[in-house]
Amino acid sequence: MGKFVFPNTKDLNRMTASGRPLIFVTNDDGVQAAGIAALIKLATEFGDVVAVAPNESYSGMSHSITMHRPLFVSAVTCEPGLEVYSCTGTPVDCVKIGFDEIFKDRIPDLVLSGINHGSNANISVIYSGTMGAATEAALYGIPSIGFSLTDHSPAADFTASVHYAREIIAQVLAMPAERLAGLCLNVNIPDIPLAEIKGIKVCRQTKGNWREDFVHRTDPHNRDYYWMSGKFYNFEHEAEDSDEWALTHGYVAVVPVQMDLTDYSRIETLREHIGR
Repeated sequence: MGKFVFPNTKDLNRMTASGRPLIFVTNDDGVQAAGIAALIKLATEFGDVVAVAPNESYSGMSHSITMHRPLFVSAVTCEPGLEVYSCTGTPVDCVKIGFDEIFKDRIPDLVLSGINHGSNANISVIYSGTMGAATEAALYGIPSIGFSLTDHSPAADFTASVHYAREIIAQVLAMPAERLAGLCLNVNIPDIPLAEIKGIKVCRQTKGNWREDFVHRTDPHNRDYYWMSGKFYNFEHEAEDSDEWALTHGYVAVVPVQMDLTDYSRIETLREHIGR
């Protein structure tokens, strides 16, 4: 199989042999999750779909990859216009193996990750396997969107998520090709009825952090172990341009994200104290 070739912007919005866009779908909740089933079904409205997702939940895996054990890929569905595969790796593994092994000489027009069971707003974006997959795709130069619903239930209602995901996907696919390369969106949908959602708000990541709580217990073999939980502390409840404000006030929050972690504001100061 041929290795993935990084596209130029002019290569985006290619059509498949069927004359439809090629859309790649993945997630971190696992190939069996209701969220990815809803997203795959939606994606088939827009183009031919190839999905590669973990064989089990890899929530919270961020951008981790598998290096010390082999990856196994199994076909789940193979029919015209739809291929679904299960992979024994992380969400980022799924993107890499999809691009480098399964696609062969094809280039996807769009990558969709999710729909995640649970919010990935605020600083949660850096822990998210859903967004890890989306940002990996963006590193390949492919526009990507991570979708999350603020409901952790395995039986969550994805009606509103699908409704707004359809609108956002359509708008992204209609954008000029030169604006698509490397585009990555973190989309969070509030867990409220569709009729109560006020619309879509493009915003920024909320400033805040998680504070962990560990439950300390001892197992029957007298070994200590810990269960981690925690709470997000919002540092700016009234910031109307933030994603948490948007979600709290009934909006779908759309945050453009990037992988450049450079703190540009400190470069000149550090050059004064450390050197060029």
